[in-house]
Amino acid sequence: MLFTDYLYESSKEIWDKYLEHPFLKEIGEGTLDKEKFRKYLIQDYLYLIEYAKVYAMACVKSRNLKELKKFHNGVAGSIETETANHIMYLKGFGENIEDIEYKYELNLTNESYTSYMKALSVTGTIEDIVAGVLPCTWSYNYIGLKLKEKYKDNLEGNFYESWIETYASDEYVAFRNEWLDFTNELCDGLSDERKEELKDIFVRASVYELEFWNMAYRGE
Repeated sequence: MLFTDYLYESSKEIWDKYLEHPFLKEIGEGTLDKEKFRKYLIQDYLYLIEYAKVYAMACVKSRNLKELKKFHNGVAGSIETETANHIMYLKGFGENIEDIEYKYELNLTNESYTSYMKALSVTGTIEDIVAGVLPCTWSYNYIGLKLKEKYKDNLEGNFYESWIETYASDEYVAFRNEWLDFTNELCDGLSDERKEELKDIFVRASVYELEFWNMAYRGE
């Protein structure tokens, strides 16, 4: 079994809850309150800035050029590629993008999650960092693909179609696969004890992802 398959099986119960979450179900149905979505986008935009800092610390800790390039791409992917869809929606909501990180603050759930990952980036190993950041990239693709599959006949005219298409796109699938391959290569040959430690990090980050959806739907 690939290490990433083991990670998925260990967190499947949590990931199944993503698909049943009202925030995501209503995105698929096109019925989600737009104000909830606006607030979510702001928090996720702020999250991606902090997420990029985790990759930046991994750049510092990189042991070779391959790792350095991988984490450098993680920085760029977070603050350039992935934020593009956020920016499109936020501009539509009338937000000034240059002001967002000064106008708004991380809420409690967001700060807790990003602080956890940043702490890993400072005190942990490269493998720890990868286990901590992987649930975000992987689960968003997982969610995007499932939503597109379930609601494919009703996406036209859905306000959230672009969001779904972003995370279900071939480009995002390729990005996810690169990180899965990198994780499996990085963790190949590790002891069972070490893999258990990394699994615990992965599961905790997966729980944080669920709490992020809870925050987005209920507010804080």
